[in-house]
Amino acid sequence: MAEISAETGAGTGADAARERAVEAALARLDLDTKARLLAGQDMWSLPALPEIGLASLVMSDGPVGVRGVRWTADDPSVALPSPTALAASWDPSLARRAGRLLAQEARRKGVHVVLAPTVNLHRTPLGGRHFEAYSEDPYLTGEIGTGYVRGVQDGGVGTTVKHFVANDAETDRFTVDNRIAPRPLRELYLAPFEAIVTHARPWGIMTAYNQVNGVTMTEHHQLVNEVLRGEWGFDGCNVSDWMAARSTRGDIEGGLDVAMPGPTTVYGEALAAAVRAGEVEETAVDAAVRNVLRLAARVGALEGAPPAVTETPETVDGDALAREIAHRGFVLVRNENGALPVAAGRTVALSGAAARDARILGGGSAQVFPAHTVSPLDGLTAALPEGALTFSVGADPSDELVPAGQGFTLRAVCRDAAGAVLGEGSLPNGQVQWIGDDLPAGVTHEALASIEVVGTFTPRESGAHSFGTRGLGAFTLTVAGETVFDGVQAMGPETDPFEAFFGAPVERASIPLTAGESVEVSLRHVLDKEFAAPLPAVMFSFVHLAPRRDPDELIAEAVEAARAADTAVVVVATTERVESEGFDRKDLALPGRQDDLVRAVAAANPRTVVVVNAGSPVEMPWRDEVAAVLLGWFPGQEGGAALADVLTGAAEPGGRLPTTWPVALADVPVTATTPTDGALSYDEDVFIGYRAWDKAGAVPAYAFGHGLGYTTWTYDALDVTPDSATVRLTNTGTRAGREVVQIYLAPTADTVERPARWLAGFGCAEAEPGASVEVEIPLPRRAFEIWDEEKHAWSLVPGTYEVRAAHSLADTRRTAVLDA
Repeated sequence: MAEISAETGAGTGADAARERAVEAALARLDLDTKARLLAGQDMWSLPALPEIGLASLVMSDGPVGVRGVRWTADDPSVALPSPTALAASWDPSLARRAGRLLAQEARRKGVHVVLAPTVNLHRTPLGGRHFEAYSEDPYLTGEIGTGYVRGVQDGGVGTTVKHFVANDAETDRFTVDNRIAPRPLRELYLAPFEAIVTHARPWGIMTAYNQVNGVTMTEHHQLVNEVLRGEWGFDGCNVSDWMAARSTRGDIEGGLDVAMPGPTTVYGEALAAAVRAGEVEETAVDAAVRNVLRLAARVGALEGAPPAVTETPETVDGDALAREIAHRGFVLVRNENGALPVAAGRTVALSGAAARDARILGGGSAQVFPAHTVSPLDGLTAALPEGALTFSVGADPSDELVPAGQGFTLRAVCRDAAGAVLGEGSLPNGQVQWIGDDLPAGVTHEALASIEVVGTFTPRESGAHSFGTRGLGAFTLTVAGETVFDGVQAMGPETDPFEAFFGAPVERASIPLTAGESVEVSLRHVLDKEFAAPLPAVMFSFVHLAPRRDPDELIAEAVEAARAADTAVVVVATTERVESEGFDRKDLALPGRQDDLVRAVAAANPRTVVVVNAGSPVEMPWRDEVAAVLLGWFPGQEGGAALADVLTGAAEPGGRLPTTWPVALADVPVTATTPTDGALSYDEDVFIGYRAWDKAGAVPAYAFGHGLGYTTWTYDALDVTPDSATVRLTNTGTRAGREVVQIYLAPTADTVERPARWLAGFGCAEAEPGASVEVEIPLPRRAFEIWDEEKHAWSLVPGTYEVRAAHSLADTRRTAVLDA
């Protein structure tokens, strides 16, 4: 590795050399240049300054893959499982390996900074971006986030730990004022950030859109300058969430270093003018520039400064790691009578539309375009002998038109007002999302007048196919040489064009087509300044829906196949309209007739296995009627292969729940996501997740930490000291396995109001059949402390604690008593 460790980052000669280079570069810059450096020059980068040897710093969305700066599949990205799936592994070392892969991807794409990880908490399962965050527990979140950041920075690439802080829901996220008392703010929401800053020394932080206690986060001097930098020692670069910076003076004095995206921001010319007017001290500008230059030095973008990493880690096989993370994150919550793994030689009836067209990742900024995806149908077809597998659609989670995908080959042709072609580019699907300079070569926003999505469609099913549009403005839709729509979509009840783009698609025509017979398709969209986005952008979709069939008929077909098979596997899923960035969920129900499908198949075959393809909890009213339930999350590009590994027993499902799984939404203790008069009060105090379930005396479907494997374990002994817990356990099953040992603290007679128990540490054990192993798990002092709101400091709570070594929150195996 490098002469500077990405874990500690400080205290070396290279560290001092970087600081000297930063100061020398800063001294050569005038006010206007400094102010310009702090403003994005476009959607994804900062300006280069050749006069000081500074390259343009390039950023890209994560966290499951590195998309790069263009919305295209021409340069594919590895797509890892969702962050919640990674957290379900309970393995920081695996998160570190994921980070190293993403750094490898970033270097290949010329990216210096990955805009990840998301370490906001699962405060409520209704959070729409739940899938992009790790857990409801701050300690688990901090441990996984630390591994991820270390891994990315091992590869010489920066991170921006986000969204600082309390961006835990999507409703009114640009303006909401989250009212949080000091104690829950410190013990829950700030805790993962503090852990990552302390243990991984991230090179970047992203401040959020929302307010906390009346102050917008990009302007929050107390939390950024006093807590993040002053108390925790953060010395990295603070980047705004996109379009979050709103005040030149407020942001610079609040500790914001970079306002994104450009070219028009509250920094640049506006910042230089504020200094000259005496409204802002130039020393504040210098401090921000220093942080940007330090980031550039660390990633090797500043001449004369030794980069933080001089020797990158060994090359990672992205496909193999994506597959490993998937099966390590799968959580087997139910497995009756040995339903899994499926014995060799057995036949399998697979059903569910998501088995054929799997949802591998969440929507929004997490979107990447992999070179290939393996669906459950693909994975099981490859793993099982010929003739052992059947497939039925059974039920489709969506009856809405979605961006044209399966069977479509599309490109975008861009023209000016005179009709001359400016350029063209391929499209990964029917969704056009060009923001900032993300345009095909030769195309500019100034010259662009129309875009035509053209290509071919080869249907896989005969019948009436629906075609339509999503977005605002004029559209002309042509299918098989016939113009089927020519009109304008006006603004509806949506408040801005972004909401219109992500809103409901509109069906424009229904055309009978024959399976296997290709037709030409075209959607021409004329731009209209009336519908201009808040920043230079082109956003619309060409959408499609395959022929609708009678739902009862589809279920009947799946039941017939299940009855004839040894095992039935049903894949159920959410959709982008159910959970995605930009909105919160209304309920936890599976969409469509999927619950009916599961019940019908389970009635026909007692060995029914349900695979849940969702990024966050869903209601499973049939869970006691089926033999097995496997939570597959959004499993990434290799999800189907990993699923086949687990179903056939080639791999053990390694996951444990990182969040509590309720029976029904009505049981969930914390559900509020909608502000009242602009404010959302976190009235639950420190009681979220399992802490809230314990306080309410409620019992969920599956407890935090729950997950089954393919072997069994006995916990033979627990020895504790004030600093650690050592657990000896034995694999009592018939195959090698992996166990996540969880340590919870429970005060026996508490003198302050606290949760009944909380996660204090965890560790992983691996053993062959019959073998015993010891796991030593540190007990951090912070686990025994609370934030004292009167003293404004952490305070140890003395007393007697029960230390519980557990398989899950609800399955304690050994206890010991410890006095603190």
